[in-house]
Amino acid sequence: MNIAVAQFEPRDRDKTYNLSVIEELTRKAKSQGADLISFHEMSITAYTFTQNLTLAQITELAEVVPDGNSTRELMRISDKYDIPILAGLVERENEKIYNTYVCVSNNELVAKYRKIHPFISKYLSAGDEYVVFDLLGWKCGILICYDNNVIENVRATSLLGAELIFAPHVTCCTPSAMPGRGYVDDKFWQNRNNDPESLRLEFDGPKGRGWLMRWLPARAYDNGVYYAFTNPIGYDGEHLKNGNSMVIDPYGEVISEIKSFDNDITVVKIVKDKIPLSGGYRYKNARRPKLYKDIIGQEHEPETKPVWMNKSK
Repeated sequence: MNIAVAQFEPRDRDKTYNLSVIEELTRKAKSQGADLISFHEMSITAYTFTQNLTLAQITELAEVVPDGNSTRELMRISDKYDIPILAGLVERENEKIYNTYVCVSNNELVAKYRKIHPFISKYLSAGDEYVVFDLLGWKCGILICYDNNVIENVRATSLLGAELIFAPHVTCCTPSAMPGRGYVDDKFWQNRNNDPESLRLEFDGPKGRGWLMRWLPARAYDNGVYYAFTNPIGYDGEHLKNGNSMVIDPYGEVISEIKSFDNDITVVKIVKDKIPLSGGYRYKNARRPKLYKDIIGQEHEPETKPVWMNKSK
């Protein structure tokens, strides 16, 4: 299967603009032979700005799925180019609001996943189930941003049969207790055309890609799955993001990655033959769950709040 992952700079609240970029990148992916395309977390609405929205404002931003305008527009685009699309939005169901990621194919909603560890807004409810679905002959899962940092989520999705995990993010270039991390100065972004090397060093260093490489390939390797990582480029709200959307194989190798500063895609072929040959596939077969099922399953009060939410820019 030829898989495309995308990156683009979204506009806050501007669903019409963001969907127009999604359509243009979908057209580009189809022209390059992609069988599907995946976009980043809340790509239809933008993400970071929602931390400051009131309940009334985020409720107004939210839509029902699949009958809301944005999901219907995704279906129109998918049908026009005859290619499945995965993208994120804010969902409303009765009185609850979710950070949701959908997969559509032509005029069908194939899958819907709600983020299990939301934190950007106190008004977002947490999803309560994993999602594994069939797409073009592959078993696929979805985990949104922070969900991927909790390793049990990845293992559970893998054990449910996922061969490919879509990992839509809005991440990197924010403060952390880890040395070397933090915001990227706006001067690098504004000067990106004259001095691309300096911005690339910022984006690929410990603030961005360097941090991702500490853990993201391990999720693919340890579980013997492909990973489709997506992330915005440029500003999402007040935060500058580094893009670096990439596909990682079951060996933990990056097999394709976007290295531009533009709205862009990369397309790469993935094959199932690698999966049973991978270490993670063998490790899952070697498990002895009787030893640790009561340890892993013991009661625990979750807490999800990144360091950057306690800091001002």
